[in-house]
Amino acid sequence: MKLRDKIFSKDEINTSRQWELDLARAFIIFCLALIHVTIECTTDEGLCSGIPYLFDTVIGGPFSAPMYMFVMGVGMCYTRKNTPMEHFLRGVKIFAVGYVLNICRFLIPYSIGYWITGDYAKYIEPLLYKVLCNDILTFAGLAMMLMALFIKLKLPNLVMIAIATVMCAFGTLLNGVDVVSPLGNIFLGYLIGTEDAAGMVLSDFPILNWMMFPVCGYAFGTMLKHVKDKKLFYLIFSLPAIIIAIVYFALGIYHEVGMFGEGQNCYYHMIFPDVLASLCLTVGMIGIYYFIWKVFPKKMFYVAWTISENITEVYFIHWVLVSFVVNLFMYIIRGTTILTPWQVVALGTAISIVSIVLAPYCTKRKGR
Repeated sequence: MKLRDKIFSKDEINTSRQWELDLARAFIIFCLALIHVTIECTTDEGLCSGIPYLFDTVIGGPFSAPMYMFVMGVGMCYTRKNTPMEHFLRGVKIFAVGYVLNICRFLIPYSIGYWITGDYAKYIEPLLYKVLCNDILTFAGLAMMLMALFIKLKLPNLVMIAIATVMCAFGTLLNGVDVVSPLGNIFLGYLIGTEDAAGMVLSDFPILNWMMFPVCGYAFGTMLKHVKDKKLFYLIFSLPAIIIAIVYFALGIYHEVGMFGEGQNCYYHMIFPDVLASLCLTVGMIGIYYFIWKVFPKKMFYVAWTISENITEVYFIHWVLVSFVVNLFMYIIRGTTILTPWQVVALGTAISIVSIVLAPYCTKRKGR
């Protein structure tokens, strides 16, 4: 029997719950508050080493958003509501939630902060860029709408990957564009990586650079549904993938190049080689999560499933808590948001736990 026949079937035989994906989501979600508290509560110099570097650049880099978007693409293959229109409407909702989040984590607390302190530079000067910025939710919404179009057109996976590859290549070439107009930079930043001389533009997840992740996730998901021997599948695909990623990222960290270069835009405006390496890491880590699931008692993974089911709610809640606690209460009381690394870990862990506990209640209210 050929190796391909040992791994794959012509029929969709693997439509049960993919616990390795739940573990991937749960890890990302739990680390979110640690990542964002680290960024908000650490100096630029402090982010260059130690625990802050781990959470900001490593876990908050290739281990977080790339896997988040890849797993979203996989999930589009497994959801029961999988028509193009249902995907499109879900994308519209996620996109709208992104703007609601910006109002709740920026406009409201920053307006309160300015009313109390009168600190224009802290609260008002960056407000336009923060409220209109393209965060991961707005990108996820746009990506899902575009994926819905691809599915509606019945494009083969290889064609979708080819389109995403061309998009990423253009995104890499067009990084750092400045059209001078603040609003022009903000909204063009949804598509490509924009910057301005003042460093105010928040073009965090331009769709040209990042579309590869949900597209490849969708292709991976359609392939995973035909896998007969998942153990052999992950050994063959995940092991070499994670070795490639480790070598690439080790070189990148050592030489401070690519997504590990100076400044946040090196990550948010990820170039094509970084995207490929992040895809390798994601496939490798999903394989590792699969083998973890095979070893540990299955009852333990109910928690991961619960967290995974509320991923958007946890993301929303943790960001609102981070903004109110750090940029409003802490700044007003202490006059600074800077904490020691261990204080960051403690605060980030507390916010993460609170967000995970509150998320199911928000989901129930949303359902009603």
